[in-house]
Amino acid sequence: MLFAPKEKGQGLVEYAIILALVAIVVIAVMRLLGPKIGNTFTNINDALPS
Repeated sequence: MLFAPKEKGQGLVEYAIILALVAIVVIAVMRLLGPKIGNTFTNINDALPS
């Protein structure tokens, strides 16, 4: 029970690091695939009748 507060704080830091890494991966994927996805939606929009 003496180490419970330190472990709780450590867990929060670990979650923050995981969240930051996930955010970095999402940003990297969106920068790589963003233009391709945008072009796909543009092509779909152009193919739809007005």
